[in-house]
Amino acid sequence: MIRSLYPALKVTARDNIIRISGNHEDVIKLKDDLMLIQNHILKHHFIADEDILNVIKGEKETVEVEKVIAYSISGKPIKGRSQNQQRLIDAFYTHDMIFAVGPAGTGKTYISIALAVKALKEKAVKKIILSRPAVEAGEKLGFLPGDMKDKIDPYLQPLYDALEDMIPTAKLRDMIEKHIVQIAPLAFMRGRTLSDAIVILDEAQNTTPQQIRMFLTRMGWNTKMIITGDMTQIDLPQKQKSGLREALQILRKLEGVCVINLTPKDIVRHKLVTQIVNAYDAFDKQRETEQGVQKQRIANIDSSTSDNDDSYTIFENTDNDFN
Repeated sequence: MIRSLYPALKVTARDNIIRISGNHEDVIKLKDDLMLIQNHILKHHFIADEDILNVIKGEKETVEVEKVIAYSISGKPIKGRSQNQQRLIDAFYTHDMIFAVGPAGTGKTYISIALAVKALKEKAVKKIILSRPAVEAGEKLGFLPGDMKDKIDPYLQPLYDALEDMIPTAKLRDMIEKHIVQIAPLAFMRGRTLSDAIVILDEAQNTTPQQIRMFLTRMGWNTKMIITGDMTQIDLPQKQKSGLREALQILRKLEGVCVINLTPKDIVRHKLVTQIVNAYDAFDKQRETEQGVQKQRIANIDSSTSDNDDSYTIFENTDNDFN
């Protein structure tokens, strides 16, 4: 990437040494950019292609990334790696209900669970409650074997994965047994009042309007709710409206509610994920444009047909004498 951004320079790398040759001013500019890239890596322990572009283009971060939220069991620091991720972290401390909406891989769920684990360790709350709608991703899985826990665990596995990355297995098992950490499908929330807790609803785009309304009204005292979702991955029946979409329309402007929109620039998975998301977004936009053009053509044809219709008046002559 750096070579493509500096085509006039010859850049070679061997081991930990980078050699640059070419125009003196360009060499100095690239050297300064490489120092900025190095500082970024030392600060965030991560760098994406977009970060390199921002550094070379001279675009500075407008939001300073905060301290570490928590550490994984392997010692890896967990913190915001992008501006929008940092906005999510900031919103957690200033709002009681946060909607984090964005494509896959933007860290919505992972950061939310890290914030919940941090709050629990600091005794700011007494429990963590994680929930997901039990919706199959476009395929029928049939009847699953086992008891109720065995049947619903496959839907909730992504939440277990995130928790197991932050809490040792034995301790997590003990916390689940003591109901300090609760993981349950959305249907089990009905009738409860959730107090002294961090409550996270994941994959909220797959809730119905009735389900998300029920969930949001479970909120009790000293409770924060984080609702995450990706509007491009709705697995509901085609004619069923997403509860998350409706909730955003209704609640966006309420005091105490914050909506964080993450973008492909916030993706922290394999760089191919960003390219895949962008490719599908472009495809969807092109399809919407083509469908709009097609609908307009049909409307124009209908209008033209209506305008060209002639009105005929038929007179019936009942007089048999034509003279």
